[in-house]
Formats: sequence, structure tokens, C-alpha cells
Amino acid sequence: MDSPTPGPAPVYRAPREWTRLHPVSPLIGGWAVFGVVASIALYNYAPSWTGPDPGIQEAAHWLWHSVLWVVVGAVILVGLAMGFGYLQWRVSEYRLSDVAVEHRKGILFKQHKQARLDRIQAIDVVQPLLARIFGFASLKIEVAGGENSGIALEYLRLGDAEAMRNELLALAAGVKRAKAEGREATVDAVLTADAVAGADAAVTPGDGSAIPGDGSATLGDTSPGEPGDQAAYASAASLRDLTRGMPRGVAETAAAPEREVFALELGRLLLSIVLSWPFLWICSLPVWIGVAVWIFPVDINQVVAAAGASLFTVVPVVFGLLGYFWSRLTTGYGFRAAISEDGIRLRHGLLETRRQTVPPGRVQAVQLQQSLLWRRKDWWRVTINVAGYQDDQEAVSTLLPVGTRQEALTALWLVLPDLGDPDPAGTVSLALSGTGAEGGFTAATTRARLFDPLQWRHRGVRATDRALLIRRGWLVRDVFVVPHERTQSLGLEQGPLQKARGVATFTVHSTNGPVRPVAQHLDLADAVALMEAQAVRAAEGRRRQTPEQWMTAVGVKEEQ
Repeated sequence: MDSPTPGPAPVYRAPREWTRLHPVSPLIGGWAVFGVVASIALYNYAPSWTGPDPGIQEAAHWLWHSVLWVVVGAVILVGLAMGFGYLQWRVSEYRLSDVAVEHRKGILFKQHKQARLDRIQAIDVVQPLLARIFGFASLKIEVAGGENSGIALEYLRLGDAEAMRNELLALAAGVKRAKAEGREATVDAVLTADAVAGADAAVTPGDGSAIPGDGSATLGDTSPGEPGDQAAYASAASLRDLTRGMPRGVAETAAAPEREVFALELGRLLLSIVLSWPFLWICSLPVWIGVAVWIFPVDINQVVAAAGASLFTVVPVVFGLLGYFWSRLTTGYGFRAAISEDGIRLRHGLLETRRQTVPPGRVQAVQLQQSLLWRRKDWWRVTINVAGYQDDQEAVSTLLPVGTRQEALTALWLVLPDLGDPDPAGTVSLALSGTGAEGGFTAATTRARLFDPLQWRHRGVRATDRALLIRRGWLVRDVFVVPHERTQSLGLEQGPLQKARGVATFTVHSTNGPVRPVAQHLDLADAVALMEAQAVRAAEGRRRQTPEQWMTAVGVKEEQ
């Protein structure tokens, strides 16, 4: 018997007409109702049996009624949620137009959002656990704007989400390039031929800047396309022709090629969590309780009774600590960083996976941090402020969860390939481990000992041709790096005691995020001079810096 002839391979593409999200979207988004019901039940009923000496009969009675009410409540609430979700799905549509991604939704209150192609800052493909199991994803499109200015398409098939992301990245780059060259751009005209050829183009070492610590490893040119403007801006019809015969589940617009820079091992991630202060405090808690019971004459039964009665006082604290560990684990699990012409690509996540692209020029500030417990292994954590992520900054702020000094330097190089210093590695190393005026830093004055007796020697600031470096810390070392062109504004503060001692605090204001560059307790004259000079450097940096310069510096050369 002959095997059946395979049907035509489906090609995922971004819809040009109004299209609904996938019909399973209400089901994927409704599972959280169970958690709400369980939380309400625990809050209302659990205190009746968690006091001292609960009876078995009372506990069994509570358990039976609680399970019954949880089941009934879950059925009712889930039914209502699914019904409301279905109505929302019916009125939620999206499409890709010539100039923007459009999304309209709303039952009682209608909402119509547009994310203009030339204003797109980042596009992430996010898969929560349930969506990941069944092959769906949420596409989050961040644009330059205020709070809630982005678009979230929840949920699409993973192939649709990837295709939409690939095409939007190509379109956004083409629209911005055409706009810079003073030409009109449409969807069909902007789709580039090398976006399709990139699926087969190998990323090979070229003449780009070397990755720190990798003697010869660079990201060179992709396979060149035909010269001229026609080849650079192919039509959408030709793209569809090129996709014929592709394997099943291929996106119409292929993702740009990439080169992996570093990946985090699970063993190192777990060890870094163990070598953290919260973990040590939890492990030492039984010891402290035992010492307290041994020193003070306390009846152990009273301690147990008090612990049972105050269960719901302790639970939030325990969940807070567990949340810290979980956040570190899920953020760093499977963490990988790569570079492509789109920018810095990051992949990570345990239950919820996230694939994000940080475009060049969107990183506003960088922080390298090392705790005392990591010092023996010389591990560092690198966090960033990314412009455009107005509502989900914490989820995208990690550039390196934990890594060696060389990997931290590589992560910094991804953001700032040219530090503007003859010896960038030496300068950053002195910033990470130096004290006083080492490496040309302007150190905190000795008059700061009154405010900061332990750390004043470790504080300092230095400006290179391309960035401002601020260091601080004794038990926990911190180094802030702010590219001059990303300086939002500057501040100079002086409290009453600082004024009496002739010192001041210099602040570089960045976008919303965990990185807050501050140089404390500088001599007043040094702080004033730094503020004036940094304003000039920031203005000059904004005039000369473009994303294309980032591509050249990291070895990604875009064919024109």
C-alpha cells in the first residue's frame, strides 16, 4: 500500500486582514481562576483549624466542606470566566497594515491600538506553562510611549507568533532605514530579500570586532544578496514563492541569523542561589531558634502553639523568600545570549519561556554586581535598563544572571562594543575591583568617612570617550556603566550634613528599571565639574551614535 502523499507545507505569515486570535485563548487564560478560588478558600477557612490543638473531627469537617465549596466555586467562576473570555475573543482582532500593527478589542468599552512600525522597540515571544504545553505563545510588542502603550496578542500558535515576530523585526528595520534615507516605505516594499536568504546563511567569522575573551571569534557578514535597491527591498509575492517546498511549519519571513555568545549552566545557577544571603538566612534560622530556646527558658509547647496560631503571619514571609529563589531560578534557567542584526537575543525561562530581542541602542544603563559570597569564584550578575518596556521591566532586566568576570565583560561588550578607552578590559577590571583613584577614577573625598566609614574608599567615578563608569560597594560591589548618548538627565543633591562637609551626590537619571546610577559623597567641586562635563558628553554622544554603528562594532554588517 502506497504511503499517503504529504499535503502542502503550511507557511506561517502575518495576517494583512483583520484576524481573530486562536480560539483556545479563553481556555489558556482562564486557568488562573482556580488559583483565585483556592486562595479565597484558604484565607476564609484555614484559620479555624490552624490554631493550637485542633481536633481530628473538626479538621475532617473543615476539609470536606472546603473541598466542596472550592469545587462548586471553581465550576461557577470558571464557567463565567470562559463565557466572558469567549465574548472577548469574538471582539478581539489584529492585523498588520502598511504602517502599523493594529489590535482592537473590548465588549462594553472598545479599544483600538496601533503600534507604528517605526516606533517598535522590542518584540517578545512569551510562553506560559499551559501555552507551552499545547504549542501556543503570547506576542508582546513594545513601542516608544507611556504606560500600557504596547500590544499583547494572547494567544497565537507558536508558528504564527514566530512568523509575526520575524516579519515585524524585518519591517521595522526597513521602515526606519527607508525613513532615514528619505524614502517612502510600504509593507511589500520593505520586506528584504536577505530576510529570507538569512535562513540558509551561515554566520561565519569575519572582520568585525572580537568578542572579549574569544581571541578570534567574531560575527561576520551573512551571505550577500544582489546589489541594488531592488534586491534590498523584494516584494511579498517573491517571498511567498521562495517558501514553496519548505518543511512543515516554516515562517514566511525567516529570522535573521545569529551567533550565540554565552549560555548559563544549570549547576552554576543553582550554586549561585545557594551562595546568596537569603538562602543562608533561611538555613541558619533553625540554629537561631535553637539558640534562643536554649538561652531563654521557654516552654517548647508554647513555641509550637504560637507558631501554629501565627501560621498566616509567617506564610507571606515564607512565600516572599521562596518567590525570590523562584525568580532567580526561572530567570536564569536555560539562559542564552546571542547577537544578530536585530540586536541582542535572549532566551530563558523554566515554566514560562521568553524569547526577547533587545534592539541596539535601547539599553540605557548597565549594572555589574558581585556579593561577598561570589567573590571567591569571581562571579558577577549583569542587569540593564531597557527603554520601551514600560509594563514588564523586571522580566527583561537581566543580561547575565551569573557569570565569570570574562562573561560579564562580554555582556557589557554586547551593549557597549566601544568603551572609548585604549584598554577597555583593564579599565573595567579596575572599576570592578579597584579602590581610591586607581585607573583614573575620581574617588570620594576623605570627608565622606563620616557618612560612609566602610565604603568610601570603594566609591569613584570616571568618564571615557563613550561612557560614564560609577563604582561603589564593599560587601556588595556595584559598577554602573551609562553610555553618554543614553543619559536622560543629571542631578546634584546635597543634604544638610553633606553641605557642612562640602560633599554632594551626583545622579544620572535613566529610564524605568532596576539600575539607578548614583555617585555618592563626591567632593562638591568634583561633582559640579562632573555634571557640567557629562552634559556636554551626552549631547555629543547623541549626535554621533546610531544603531548601524553598533552593528559595525559587533561585526554585524547590514547589506544595503
